[in-house]
Amino acid sequence: MSFIDKLPYEWAVGIRYTRAGKRSARNSFISFISLISVSGIALGVAALIVVLSVMNGFQKEVTDRMLSVVAHIEIYNQRGDMPEWQGVIANSFKNPAVKGAAPFAETQGMLMYDGVMKPALLRGVLPAEESKVSDVPTKIVQGKFADLRAGEFNIVLGIELARSLALKVGDKVTLAVAPGQSVSAEMAPRMVNFTLVGIFEAGHFEYDSGLAFVHMADAQAIANLAAPAGVRLRLADMHDAPRVAQELSASLPGQLLVRDWSKHNPTWFAAVQSQKKMMFIILVLIIAVAAFNLVATLAMTVTDKQADIAILRTLGSSPRSIMKIFMIQGALIGIIGTAVGVSAGVLLALNIDVIIPFIERAFGIQFLSKDIYFISALPSDLRWNDVFGIAGVSVGLAFLATLYPSFAASRVKPAEALRYE
Repeated sequence: MSFIDKLPYEWAVGIRYTRAGKRSARNSFISFISLISVSGIALGVAALIVVLSVMNGFQKEVTDRMLSVVAHIEIYNQRGDMPEWQGVIANSFKNPAVKGAAPFAETQGMLMYDGVMKPALLRGVLPAEESKVSDVPTKIVQGKFADLRAGEFNIVLGIELARSLALKVGDKVTLAVAPGQSVSAEMAPRMVNFTLVGIFEAGHFEYDSGLAFVHMADAQAIANLAAPAGVRLRLADMHDAPRVAQELSASLPGQLLVRDWSKHNPTWFAAVQSQKKMMFIILVLIIAVAAFNLVATLAMTVTDKQADIAILRTLGSSPRSIMKIFMIQGALIGIIGTAVGVSAGVLLALNIDVIIPFIERAFGIQFLSKDIYFISALPSDLRWNDVFGIAGVSVGLAFLATLYPSFAASRVKPAEALRYE
């Protein structure tokens, strides 16, 4: 006796209907339609998993590159400078999530070289401390970050900023500072000459094209600050930044402003989340179409099996049992399609770094141009909560698709069904 024969008869009949034997051309056609329904569900599930994984990968790649330059949390003093910055760092380390801290100072200016002018954010740092809060010292592609020394007015530029000014290491570049930020009372901007000692490449265009690093003492002198402007923090887990920022804001003394990394570009993060939601809705429609095919499959099965339904009713089966048979059939089709789709989607998402290069080599194409996107490989970040959510939606839609055909089957009247048999 097989395993199926040991099941309740509703399960046994539902599974047999799913397999749809080859007794007639009609049964073969129903089996083919069932296969199409399974394939449609599997295709929709796999596509949704792969697309969301790629979008998560893009978001993670951009975030990682941004956080190689931006600290997880920044703390400012509303007065403009922070003489008590060492105490702020000591208090910040009382939070166990904080793993690194360093002071900084910032000012806006205009860099000029050979008749070309480019705006830049000038960030003053302590070179020996910067590695505690960012990865910039490891992103140097030319020169040395350690060559930023107090009083020497050396500067490190992003690679796109240096390229747009046609600068190379050792060149002199002029910084123009607005009168309001200068120690001079004159209306004309103050000009400060810097020597380019390094070029970094973070891989994020916004920072590569508009950020410059100098020693903090030089930045304080240019911005007329008696102390650092604030403190930058790095956390053990960057995703804890909003929570930790709220905790620090409540625990630190004084009128301090605390900002986490997600506030640096909130529009971009909001746009990514909106795109993910819209893409999820669009691809769920593919699964919904497959579910409509499932409705058609079950409706055809109910029509074809009316004589079987009538016989089961005369043998004592209740309308509830008949409805259960076809719900089991539809649910099995949905579960099989979802399982195949999840397997295929996970396999593709985990190996997209191998599959895409193979396709590019085979057809001589390139999906991502490094000159445009600054990345040449298609990123993927598979998240199991997405996989489980997609699988749940797919199975749920498949189950809903069984309700009407199953209800119609339970309403079949034995006498009318057997009249012409």
